[in-house]
Amino acid sequence: MILHFNYEELTALRAGAEAFLDREGDVGGGVLAPPEERARVQALLPMLQGDLSLSTLEELRAVKTAVDAVVAALRAEMESLVVTMHAADEGAVAAYFDFAHGFAVAHRLGGMASEMEALIEVVTGSPVTGESARTFQFPD
Repeated sequence: MILHFNYEELTALRAGAEAFLDREGDVGGGVLAPPEERARVQALLPMLQGDLSLSTLEELRAVKTAVDAVVAALRAEMESLVVTMHAADEGAVAAYFDFAHGFAVAHRLGGMASEMEALIEVVTGSPVTGESARTFQFPD
């Protein structure tokens, strides 16, 4: 299955992923990301060059974990800017759009995951397992 992106979504996710990864050294009162999320975001960043081909549910889940972590960071950044500046400040508005573009991708990923799970269940006749998520192939 192919996950399509537009330019704004790719730009927002790349910037959000870079900011997410840069925050590890910034321990000043923040919460460090769990190692799995950090590893997933590191793996996702070089893939954010265009549309993604996701062949298995396991691959999709890995991308979703990374995108969800980036979206959470974008949301936190947006909320921080709205509170410290003003809701109509240019930086706050830009942060809102970055968050919104990332959120839209996360929503599409959730829909794709549901579709993949349903197809696996229909074809195999049983609930999704770790094995079927890893081995059941979806064509583009």
